[in-house]
Amino acid sequence: MKFYFPDSQDLVSPAYDFVRDEYQAHRVRQRDDRYAHEVLAEAPYHGILVSKSIVDGSIKGAGKYSTAQRARLYRMGVHKFFRLPPGVEALGDNGAFNYVDEAVPPVTPAETLDFYEECGFDAGVSTDHVVFGFTENHESDGVDPEWESRRRLTLGLAADFMSLSRGRNSTVEPVGAAQGWSPETYADSVRALQELGYQRIALGGMVPLKTSQILASLERISEVLKSDTQLHLLGITRVESMDDFADLGVTSFDSTSAFRQAFMDDRKNFHTAERAYVALRVPQVDGNPTLKRAILAGNVSQKDAITAERETLKALRTYDSSATSRQACIDRLSEYEVICQSKKSYLAAYEETLAAAPWTRCECKICRDHGIEIAIFRGTERNKRRGFHNMSVLATKMSKLKSHRSTDG
Repeated sequence: MKFYFPDSQDLVSPAYDFVRDEYQAHRVRQRDDRYAHEVLAEAPYHGILVSKSIVDGSIKGAGKYSTAQRARLYRMGVHKFFRLPPGVEALGDNGAFNYVDEAVPPVTPAETLDFYEECGFDAGVSTDHVVFGFTENHESDGVDPEWESRRRLTLGLAADFMSLSRGRNSTVEPVGAAQGWSPETYADSVRALQELGYQRIALGGMVPLKTSQILASLERISEVLKSDTQLHLLGITRVESMDDFADLGVTSFDSTSAFRQAFMDDRKNFHTAERAYVALRVPQVDGNPTLKRAILAGNVSQKDAITAERETLKALRTYDSSATSRQACIDRLSEYEVICQSKKSYLAAYEETLAAAPWTRCECKICRDHGIEIAIFRGTERNKRRGFHNMSVLATKMSKLKSHRSTDG
């Protein structure tokens, strides 16, 4: 089982000063900053997934790349731009969620293949249009006609994409996009894509589905799946079900879940093999909107806020796992919660995090280098590093899967 990490220009600065909370002068993003595969001892993924809409922008506006970064990607090629180590693949797609509100995709199969070829991708997903609806009923009566329209449009675009790929004798491996709104329609899409010549098929639109619905679709797909066809799940993690997915033909998936939980989830921020812990929230005085408003309104003293922030960080950095030290940290975190006018308290969860001190037991390079800083919820440099750490935990979990061992030997 292989894991691909969707790129969204997530990097960290190797020279970031955690004590002063500042970047090195003359830092140039992307050139000086580092990706997860550059700050961990080993790449936590088998490949990266780069969306055309992230690079080139879409109908919703500009992408996440600056003009200079975009030009550099096209000029250098995706492998050199990301400084990918040998064996890490570059997979492209269109980022169909960025144009989901449109009647038809605003990008053609030719433009899609141009992007893949000009950037030097190893493989690329055909142009697709997401279907937002699912039923386990076999009958189409009563379903939104647009669901079937989008599925058939996706198949038509896949036919054009394959024709272009063969006509150009492209070096980019074509990956057929399969959309569906029921187990039957997913299976029909896979059957049609195989008839077009696709040996690698990406299943889209499954993110909102329950695991049982994904399994029901895969079981139906398995009835038409050829032995040499590989399935990729777009946007799905669910490690606990990966062996079941693999038994039904899935060989790879992509997801940002482990990374984003580091700073988007309310509590599952710091992952370990056994469970997830809440990170220790110490927001920056000048980066917390609620606190800034309270200071400007005269309800909170800026001097008191800065002092409490510094004392909280000092207590955490000197934490030695003793009960006395833990209580000192909780006291400082409690005081800072009050000053920050936090709407909810995490003190009970902080007790668990501090008692377990999972960063002291983690063998990833990020935790070894930065210790408790990785467990502090504060600013992009700590939060993204914690996301990278979470991906290393995901890689470890995957290495123990039966399906991973059978794929990687």
